[in-house]
Amino acid sequence: MRLVFCFVALLLAQTALGSERAGTIKTSQGSAYIVRAGDKLPADPGEPVMVSDSIQTGSNGTVGITLMDDTRLTAGPDSTLELRRFVFDTTTHAGSLDASVKRGSLAVISGKIAKTNPENVSFSTSAVTLGVRGTRFIIQTNQ
Repeated sequence: MRLVFCFVALLLAQTALGSERAGTIKTSQGSAYIVRAGDKLPADPGEPVMVSDSIQTGSNGTVGITLMDDTRLTAGPDSTLELRRFVFDTTTHAGSLDASVKRGSLAVISGKIAKTNPENVSFSTSAVTLGVRGTRFIIQTNQ
């Protein structure tokens, strides 16, 4: 009985950890980092992007991210992107996405969440919060 309980607890822990994964770094050039729980990690292609990660690029850096719902994000040089919330149901395509551009630029190609529930997708800067109603847009902030 204890073995069954331990196995179930392990599965639940893995599910909880796995549920925080939002996507993957697809491309990276120059100086690009993932800041996770205070650690600065290289944003190399194939690295996971987790909910609450901050993506930072230097003056020569760019990074491309594909989220699990096929949303594509491209951060330009001198950018900081924070992924505040990402939830996605692969069966129904329901979910929500909330990200913040602290500085720099971000190009977005909307994925399945925006196509199914556009009201659940938002991007913000220090000056404005954008609701997604289209499929492609660029955010630029001078912060």
